[in-house]
Amino acid sequence: MLDSPSTAPLVKSKLLTPIKVGILESWRLISLSYSDPLKHTQHLNQKYGNVVMHKVGKMEVVHLFGADANRLALLNPDNTLSNKKAWDQIIGRLFPNGLMLRDAEDHRYHRRLMQAGFKSKAMQGYFSQMAPQIERAMANWLATVDNQKVLAYPMFKNMTLDLAATVFLGMDLGADARKINKAFEATVAASMWRFPFALPGTLLWRGIRARQTMCDFFQPLIEERKTGDGQDLFSILCRAEDEDGNRYTDQEIVDHINFLMMAAHDTTTSALTSMTYALAKNPEWQERLWKEMSVLDGKIVQLQDLSKMVETDYVMKEALRLYPPLPTLPKFSNKAFEFGGYTIPANAMVVTSPIHTHYNAEYWDDPQSFDPLRFSEERKEHKRNAYSWIPFSGGAHMCIGLHFAEMQIKLVMFEMLKNYRWSVPVDYKMPVQQSPISKPTDGLPVTLRRR
Repeated sequence: MLDSPSTAPLVKSKLLTPIKVGILESWRLISLSYSDPLKHTQHLNQKYGNVVMHKVGKMEVVHLFGADANRLALLNPDNTLSNKKAWDQIIGRLFPNGLMLRDAEDHRYHRRLMQAGFKSKAMQGYFSQMAPQIERAMANWLATVDNQKVLAYPMFKNMTLDLAATVFLGMDLGADARKINKAFEATVAASMWRFPFALPGTLLWRGIRARQTMCDFFQPLIEERKTGDGQDLFSILCRAEDEDGNRYTDQEIVDHINFLMMAAHDTTTSALTSMTYALAKNPEWQERLWKEMSVLDGKIVQLQDLSKMVETDYVMKEALRLYPPLPTLPKFSNKAFEFGGYTIPANAMVVTSPIHTHYNAEYWDDPQSFDPLRFSEERKEHKRNAYSWIPFSGGAHMCIGLHFAEMQIKLVMFEMLKNYRWSVPVDYKMPVQQSPISKPTDGLPVTLRRR
């Protein structure tokens, strides 16, 4: 067990000072942090160590590397770090007051109310809706696709948006699907802004306008959902109340459903795409997983059947290790604190990097390779350190939709493997845009063949 910062032996810490780099090198580092976070974090760690500070304008940015840094950031003793102050600077104008953009008691209160939408009964209802919808979607693929190249990422994105609309909103988007999908895409893309002012035509301006489109879509639906008996997440949020009878305000409902819709379909699309690529590059694992799943073929899959997909779970975890949907986790220091023999200043952006520990040979055997069995009971590499594998964050901010995402991914993979084999050219390597959410820049072209 690692000592927490509050109980570790006192050591005389050094005042952390920014690394000195020229203007061109500074801009190169900033650009690399957007385009290739893995390469960026490996460069900083190898050159400067586990605690690195540099300046972006007047702001001090501190990178903390290693599983101990992840532990500190996720457990966050004494509320040393703020999610809100960091994420407000990045996506605060696009997804204001989403669950990830809240701290301390405010976060606990909102998460406690929201938990009603992720309890066992609600999850069973979501499963009952998703399973036949995924089966129908794959049947539609079968009607049009055989032995031809398709772009996996947009196909998954359309499917997961439809699923999110059904499960989270309790509705078929119909003619609005294209408009809402474009709005989500514009809003997420705007989180990569380089120019911080929302002038007409800029990325940020387009994102803020897209957010308003989503608000205008959800707002008129709230009153009806408050008095109805719908079991979709939107309806549950509209009716959720604490032990004192307090409910979300209308604006809080809109803010939460905007954020959850984005998180539900964008991160799941990322994970499905990464799994599809990994299985295309390692076709023997396609057959291995289908052998595991084939005992379920010809019957209606039940929620409890998903626990039998053990090796599917290994592949999912390995894909999330190699391509975590969120490669870095920024926070903001509320006060000065000690880490790694240094005093980290207050009011600094403090960044930990799941992608860095996911590829660190200190925790993983041959971390560059695709090896799902590293998650098996025999090897359990992810148990060497509880904070070396954190694709779903952790602590108080552990992804609230973790089990929902796993359920959806396994259902989609079951239908994919039941109906298709897929491949990519031997020399193909998926080009990845790792920020803000990991995705292929080419859409991931795969050749689908009916099984």
